[in-house]
Amino acid sequence: MNDESFQGIRDKSPFIAWIHNISLNQQKYMKSKMSGFDFAHDVRYIIFIYDNPNCSQEDLVNMFGQSKGNIAKILKKFEDLGYIKREINPENRRKYMLTTTEKGNSLVPEIRKISKEWEKEVGITDEDVELKERIIEIAIKGMNLTEGI
Repeated sequence: MNDESFQGIRDKSPFIAWIHNISLNQQKYMKSKMSGFDFAHDVRYIIFIYDNPNCSQEDLVNMFGQSKGNIAKILKKFEDLGYIKREINPENRRKYMLTTTEKGNSLVPEIRKISKEWEKEVGITDEDVELKERIIEIAIKGMNLTEGI
C-alpha cells in the first residue's frame, strides 16, 4: 500500500483512528519480530513495570485503560512465565507492588531495540520531542478527564 491508497479516507477519518492505527501497527510489527513469545502487545506491561518498579495493578489499569480483570490475567501469565513478581505492599497489604525479575529485565532491552527499529522505519526520530510531549500531555488530560468514570 502507498499513500495514494489512503487518499479517500485520509481527510475523513478521525484523528483518534490514526492514533489507534499507529498503536495496532506497532503491535503487529513487535509480534512479527518477537518470535517465540506469545504475548504480542502485552509486552507494554512488562516495560511499564520495568520503568516503574513497585507500581501497582491499579497503575496499569489507569495507564492502559484496561479492566482490572484483564490486567490481573495478564499479570498472572507474566508471573507464571517468570517475567514479573508481585510482593505485598507493606503500606497497604491489600495491594501488590510489581517488579520485573531477572528474566523480565533481560527481555526489556530486546523489546526496546525492536520498538526503536519500528520507530525508525515509520519516521519517528529523536527530533520529535515536541510531538511526543504533546501526545503525552493529551493522554494525561484524557486520563484526568475520565478518572472515576
